[in-house]
Amino acid sequence: MTVISSNLGYPRLGEHREWKHLLEHYWRHDFGTDEFHATAKQLRLANLKKQQALGVDYIPVADNSDYDHVLDTLTAFGAIPTRFGHFDHALALPDYYAIARGTDTAVAAEMTKWFNINYHYIVPEFDDVHFQLLDNRWLRYYQEAKAELGIDGKPVILGPVSFLKLGKRQGQYLDAAGVAELLPQLLPLYQQVFQELAAAGAKWVQLDEPTLVKTTDPAEIAPYRQALTALHQAVPTLNIELQTYFDSLDLYDQVVDLPVQAIGLDLVHDHGENLAHLRTSGFPADKVLAAGLIDGHNVWASDLTQKFDLVQELTQLVGTDHLWLQPANSLLHVPITTKNEPQADPILLGGLAFADQKLQELATLTTAANQGVAAVQADFDRNQANLAALNASSHRNNQAVRDAEAHLADQTFERQAPFATRIKLQHDRLHLPLLPTTTIGSFPQSKTVRSKRAAWRHGDLSDADYQTFLNAETKRWIDYQNDLGLDVLVHGEFERTDMVEYFGQKLTGFYATQNGWVQSYGSRGVRPPVIFGDVAYTEPITVAASVYAQSLTDKPVKGMLTAPLTIINWSFVRDDIPTAQVQNQIALALRQEVQNLEKAGIKIIQVDEPALREGLPLKQRHWQAYLDEAVYSFKITTTGVANDTQIHTHMCYSNFADIIDTIKALDADVISIETSRSHGEIISAFEQTGYDQEIGLGVYDIHSPRVPSVAEIQANIQRALRVIDVHQFWINPDCGLKTRQKPETLAALKNMVAARDAVRDQLTTPAK
Repeated sequence: MTVISSNLGYPRLGEHREWKHLLEHYWRHDFGTDEFHATAKQLRLANLKKQQALGVDYIPVADNSDYDHVLDTLTAFGAIPTRFGHFDHALALPDYYAIARGTDTAVAAEMTKWFNINYHYIVPEFDDVHFQLLDNRWLRYYQEAKAELGIDGKPVILGPVSFLKLGKRQGQYLDAAGVAELLPQLLPLYQQVFQELAAAGAKWVQLDEPTLVKTTDPAEIAPYRQALTALHQAVPTLNIELQTYFDSLDLYDQVVDLPVQAIGLDLVHDHGENLAHLRTSGFPADKVLAAGLIDGHNVWASDLTQKFDLVQELTQLVGTDHLWLQPANSLLHVPITTKNEPQADPILLGGLAFADQKLQELATLTTAANQGVAAVQADFDRNQANLAALNASSHRNNQAVRDAEAHLADQTFERQAPFATRIKLQHDRLHLPLLPTTTIGSFPQSKTVRSKRAAWRHGDLSDADYQTFLNAETKRWIDYQNDLGLDVLVHGEFERTDMVEYFGQKLTGFYATQNGWVQSYGSRGVRPPVIFGDVAYTEPITVAASVYAQSLTDKPVKGMLTAPLTIINWSFVRDDIPTAQVQNQIALALRQEVQNLEKAGIKIIQVDEPALREGLPLKQRHWQAYLDEAVYSFKITTTGVANDTQIHTHMCYSNFADIIDTIKALDADVISIETSRSHGEIISAFEQTGYDQEIGLGVYDIHSPRVPSVAEIQANIQRALRVIDVHQFWINPDCGLKTRQKPETLAALKNMVAARDAVRDQLTTPAK
């Protein structure tokens, strides 16, 4: 027998974002359903062919999606919120997308982060649910791969327990009782899916149960055992690979005892704990170890020598005939190929591995395991030379940065005065009305904005002409904001493709990829910058744009920055030094930018930390170190200003109850938090916290194209004011407006201002 290579999932976007463009053309009604499905099939098959050519033994199928794999699961099993209708058949595309994007009459389903990475999934709603199998999509895609390409694929399906745990009922994630109630209703449908797959000839199914890494109580294993036992009894001939990822198993002994034929363990993001379990507890002789060796959500080339040492150890532990080599998690979360980065520094390029290169690494390691290193010695030698060149380069040995880091311990990073003193000075300086109203930062990046930027990047538009265009766009939107009646304005960020990538282009130590796109949600692709060297500040980044915008209005205009932890969480971060060290390098650079904004007369500076909660480690025992590092880097960035300079920050939707103390510790003067998609549940987190600083809880959802009514926004404001003192409260949308269109943006902001005015009138009109 031989060692086998396996993949867990492949990126959806396409090398040149063909999938993204497909979705957006369809949404614009540029073509119909038939053309959509034909093009989607071409992309699916191309992805499968590539994995086939790269030598993957077990190729995942049904890991593709028309939007999101959790949305696919809930629609397949009929868990469709009743506000979108009642269905007894597979959903047509308009109905499918209505759940994700909303309609004129139905609010889009909630969307939140997939564990602790920057991918968003659609949150299932299990209120009044009646499960039924509307679409065995896993069978369809298995049969397609087999018929079209001769690939006997490994269908990938989100496991029933994780599916339930990732969903909500009455606004709360399902607890053990909720899972116990719904699982028996859902299991017969999973059994039917498995039976139909087995009948079609499938040999393996990859059953993803990522929530297993968050279980700590042995009693929590019961629903997983119940589900797997039922599936095995229903289809004993179909082999199950129980896949975990993103962390280690606290209940290792109980999990490896479950009735499955293979168990996938993350040996990259496990803090060494899964490997320690293997060494001390062993592994069942009757199961396959699917060893996650290759980092599936970072972009660095593996050290093949170190990885092969691990492979050899694993073969000793489990034997060659019980070992699969695979990524630690789906490759959905990395770009597709480095071949589309011709402008990258060759020293950097040699150290990078995107999805295709990671599959090549797997092929090399598999060959070495089966035939010996000599068969692939050239690959090993090239890998070692590339890594040595990168680590020895000047990029990673900046003495000035090292000196600045050495002096951190000698400094205290706190504001000069407590908040109660600062806020009085800020009120005297800013003269803002009751319920000050603003936006989060960005405005729509129209087709014209994108085309002008592309022309400038390609050298077809001069720097001067591009700046003239940016100024005109800024002035146009400053005028819109003044006309709408907003109180604190923003310049619109038209020069920025992305709130992290933009700063990566301006600081040393970053590489901004040309085609390093990854899916964030739906058709939304981002290009996370690659932090490959020491980070340093070289010149002002946002000052000129902020000063120009401020010159156009008497109202305050916010300076807009992205905070260190969000840059870390939304970047691919070098792995040769601790992440906290990189984070502090970024903080030292941004501290200079904040001070330069203040010197230029900017009175309000927003340092956004939207990814604070999403990056929280999955294991609670690792939380405090992460949160302490977050607070420290934020304060390095923000505490070098005068008391009357107002510091804002913004955070994306999440469960904030467990990090309220950290939010307070940031000591920002004003925070804004995304809340509307979670139907305001986050508001309750502030009810009994004694939170004294000012706060804006987002009053409408910007991820949906629907325009909320004045009454809807007014109700959201009034709900928040039951918890937050009116003198603390700001009015703002949930998040930036870059992805929206101009008409819907202006209409929604107009309604937001009207709702604010109605509430102001209620508050200031004497009772009769």
